[in-house]
Amino acid sequence: MERRDLELIERWKERDPELNRLWTEHLEFEELLQSFNKRLYLSPTEELERKTLQKKKLKGRDQIERILIKLRKLRIEPSVQEMGRQ
Repeated sequence: MERRDLELIERWKERDPELNRLWTEHLEFEELLQSFNKRLYLSPTEELERKTLQKKKLKGRDQIERILIKLRKLRIEPSVQEMGRQ
């Protein structure tokens, strides 16, 4: 994830409960996936769980991205409005 996205998340996660929930889940999924990826062998059940976590993480990342798009627009629009006043 890009640095500017991480900064935006840090600024807004306490004000946006949905973003906060999604970001917390994202970090939890990342940690779980790392533990699976450190193993040399996964049972079929563990492999299925790993793939399920990857899908959940990706779905959550898509939802985070949609929120970030809205937040980026909030940052840009005031600047455009201010330019029109000058």
